[in-house]
Amino acid sequence: MLPISSGGNFPSRLLTEQTDRQKNKVTTKSSLDIHKKLYGLDHLRALAITVVFFYHYFIVTHGQPKWLPDLASFGWTGVDLFFVLSGFLISSQIFYQIKQRQPISFKFFFIKRFFRIVPAFLVTVGLYFCFPFFREREALPPLWKVLTFTQNFGLDVKDFGTFSHAWSLCVEEHFYMVFPIVLIFLQRSKLFAKSYWLLIVLFLFGFGIRLYCYNYLYLPKIEDDYSWMYWHKYIYYPTYSRLDGLLVGVSLAGIYVFLPKFYTKISQYGNHFILLSLCILTSAYFFCEDQQTFSASIFGFPFIALGFGLLVLGSISPTSLLYKWNSKTTTFIANISFAIYLTHKGIIHVTHKLLNQVKIESNVMLIICIITCILAAYLLHLIIEKPFMKLRNIIIKGKLKPTANIDTVHIQTVN
Repeated sequence: MLPISSGGNFPSRLLTEQTDRQKNKVTTKSSLDIHKKLYGLDHLRALAITVVFFYHYFIVTHGQPKWLPDLASFGWTGVDLFFVLSGFLISSQIFYQIKQRQPISFKFFFIKRFFRIVPAFLVTVGLYFCFPFFREREALPPLWKVLTFTQNFGLDVKDFGTFSHAWSLCVEEHFYMVFPIVLIFLQRSKLFAKSYWLLIVLFLFGFGIRLYCYNYLYLPKIEDDYSWMYWHKYIYYPTYSRLDGLLVGVSLAGIYVFLPKFYTKISQYGNHFILLSLCILTSAYFFCEDQQTFSASIFGFPFIALGFGLLVLGSISPTSLLYKWNSKTTTFIANISFAIYLTHKGIIHVTHKLLNQVKIESNVMLIICIITCILAAYLLHLIIEKPFMKLRNIIIKGKLKPTANIDTVHIQTVN
């Protein structure tokens, strides 16, 4: 996952317009509230990093505590939730520019993304490559692959499993690289009105490429002792296999920005969408219980993306509980979620190593690791993320012109 902010990165003017629409269309009290921040998305970011943390914890600790693997076995899908959130938030910003007939600023977009992502990422990479004690596994992938965000292509998680969770950063970086370029092309060629066809084609492409990879790359290796590694290598990690969550997020953003009347109508059923999403995700849990089956490999990712898409839709609906609930705890976790994601496996490993000589019960050790991971992430957030975000804002303001791009002008302070 890559860092996104449900409040700071979201155009406040868009939220004001949404509230105005609801005043005209909906008479319930909740629809008249003006929220400066989409708190529901903070809850989802906190949920995503929590389930990912527990999933990776029992892997790093070889199944400890004993009750955790059964409870957190579906935690790998937290990354899919991050994909949906990223697709929704990033595309919403750019779609709003397009709706206002503003040219998309490629330069400003990448200045923002660079200073939000790269500094904390490079610090973490430095920890992994300079301090072997920090590594949760034996070997790292080549440095050039890590630095070029191509680690997820051909990733041998068996032999180069250290820092393997950076694969999802690669997927999102590829999205950040290509998405603005595609939109600029569509905007300049007057084809944006037909861009929904591109979403349909990409969804279908995902099914096709996974079908090909399963039949021609994975099946020949299915009798191998390490067949699971080949499944991850050819189906789970590559960007072209994992576009579903991002595409669902982009689709939601399109509805949110370009179909306000339709969105206003469906947003009255926020809690219903949340309940429906939980039903779909529960079904997906059983459907993907064995990830390496044909059906789970081909249809599992879009099934999960649909479930999380409905959850995001519910969380941004003013009638839902998630939208109305303002929690400082989940906001804090959401703000440091990127730092937690980057460092948590290394910190878990270091914590266990340091306390290896002390006999600590596995549940107590889990609590200790939660605390150390939060502290380390908060430190990274304070020392690296926040200063570079301030520097980014200074650079953007210095380059800003009176007619500057709306993605910069109408954004609140980024967390």
